[in-house]
Amino acid sequence: MTKILTDEQANYWSELSHTFVWKKKWDTLISGDFIKADVKWFNGGELNITENCLDRHLEDRRQKKALIFEPNNPDEPSSFLTYGELHLSVCRFANLLKNRGVGKGDIVSFYMGMTPELMIGILACARIGAIHTVVFGGFSPLSLRGRLEDSNAKMVVTHDGAYRGDKTTPLKDMVDEAVEGLDFVKTVLVVKRTHQKITMKEGRDYYYDALIKGAELHCPATPVKSEDPLFILYTSGSTGKPKGLVHTTAGYMVHVGKSFKDVFQYKENDIFFCTADIGWVTGHSYLTYGPLLNGATTVMFEGVPTYPNADRLWQIIEKHKITHLYTAPTAIRALEKFGHEIPEKYKMPTLKVLGSVGEPINEEAWHWYDKYVGKGRCPIVDTWWQTETGGIMISPIAGITKLKPSHATLPLPGIDPILMDEKGTIITEMVASGNLCIRAPWPSLARTIYGDHERFIQTYFSTYPGYYFTGDGAKRDADGYFRITGRVDDVINVSGHRIGTAEVEDAINEHPDIVESAVVGLPHPVKGQGLYAFVIPTNTKRDPAELEKEIKDIVQKIIGPIAKPDLIQVTEGLPKTRSGKIMRRILRKIVENDLENIGDISTLLNPEIVEKLIAEKKSFS
Repeated sequence: MTKILTDEQANYWSELSHTFVWKKKWDTLISGDFIKADVKWFNGGELNITENCLDRHLEDRRQKKALIFEPNNPDEPSSFLTYGELHLSVCRFANLLKNRGVGKGDIVSFYMGMTPELMIGILACARIGAIHTVVFGGFSPLSLRGRLEDSNAKMVVTHDGAYRGDKTTPLKDMVDEAVEGLDFVKTVLVVKRTHQKITMKEGRDYYYDALIKGAELHCPATPVKSEDPLFILYTSGSTGKPKGLVHTTAGYMVHVGKSFKDVFQYKENDIFFCTADIGWVTGHSYLTYGPLLNGATTVMFEGVPTYPNADRLWQIIEKHKITHLYTAPTAIRALEKFGHEIPEKYKMPTLKVLGSVGEPINEEAWHWYDKYVGKGRCPIVDTWWQTETGGIMISPIAGITKLKPSHATLPLPGIDPILMDEKGTIITEMVASGNLCIRAPWPSLARTIYGDHERFIQTYFSTYPGYYFTGDGAKRDADGYFRITGRVDDVINVSGHRIGTAEVEDAINEHPDIVESAVVGLPHPVKGQGLYAFVIPTNTKRDPAELEKEIKDIVQKIIGPIAKPDLIQVTEGLPKTRSGKIMRRILRKIVENDLENIGDISTLLNPEIVEKLIAEKKSFS
């Protein structure tokens, strides 16, 4: 190993692994190194993750609710599955897969709305050693096709249509377009949800309802090796096609299972509500695997927080007596826009822990979340991690770690983050800022990019050889707390000063009339780079010049004059993915007037906003 584990780290991961069920205990804790990016964990071990998620709970938790399903339409009744029922459903779906020729090592793609069949389906794959790859149901047919071509998925599981807010998405029609001419896709399995009219291709397309009736209820778990792939999850890169990140079974299980229990301080009768779609890693790790590994009750929500009204989440929390809410800053800010009066109507007495995930949470949103949702009594765990890391890496421990707004605080046990300067030197001073790297291996790290290990090495291990480079910048304070400042390519050099756009956005969002903002760099004739801010106000009728002055004043007050935006564009929206992530890459292209390289915008939640931003763009005279 180039960067070996300390004795403390090795003992931690070794002891932790023994809390799970193995078909065959592992022989070697770890091998490989970060230079070749060939780290392997728990070599020689055999297991099946579904035995840890389901079977081992049957003796004591068979009648306990495992999954609560809350549909998109509040007038439709919610439903639930006990651990016993979920186990039988998974076994039955697993036999369906086997009946259609899916076996160990085969890849099954899921392109679905958020219904229980999605969770059951991915667990069914794991049950038989097949590899699941979930594609978010908001992606276009072209995006789905690219992922299918990359993975050579043998089967696609989809819905006839999916509900999400006030929209119905014709998923089966989109699958038809995506799989046209792809002979390696042998089966398209259709789960009925919207009951809309669809076309079924004979010999390829089958209804889930028809096939599941003939599937047996008993399905022994297939033993897999520790390093056998569990799933592939695609994530966008700064360049090139999406990266199919491969996560393996044992290492992912060990870290995700433990981090769920530790970070959220889960107790036996808690009800955990993660609002993420299973199409994203958060939905994999902390809606599905993390809770089930701990015998928890997990809540799956088909809809969106603002449909049909902005009190939907608060209704769900009171209805199901939710104890933990784990959501994204984007959702928090969207709900904040509707005013604090709405959550104030709900007491939510069972709520005891709040979580934030997906991006650094700005201080204004943190305080709103704390005061009006948590009622000042719920600790907020501001979690930092990535699709690549598999599980949470830096986070407060609920009720234990002293909190600081917008700080991810301290690394979890076994995780060894460091700050590096541009020359590749570890920054040893406690109070510092730099590029966030991880020095020692941890079990849930993705093992490769599917079919392209060289790209995996170049992306994550070439910038700082021997270290995992997260691509994020961070600050460390006198307490050793980390505050994530955003992607390194979102750090702007203004007159020789490094300014994180997230920090400027934090300051702008402190303005009471600003709902959301996004800051990117722009070419500046004097400074080299300047700051260009896109802002969404609560009141679009305000005098823009007055608002701009107030924004600059507040940024100067919070950060300093060097961080004042040079140009501020007031807008009604920002280009976002369907998961709510702001596409700053597109904003940079608009600001730089590099319109030919904006790229595909068809998968955006609101592609129409791009043309509006281009038309309204400001420039130096």
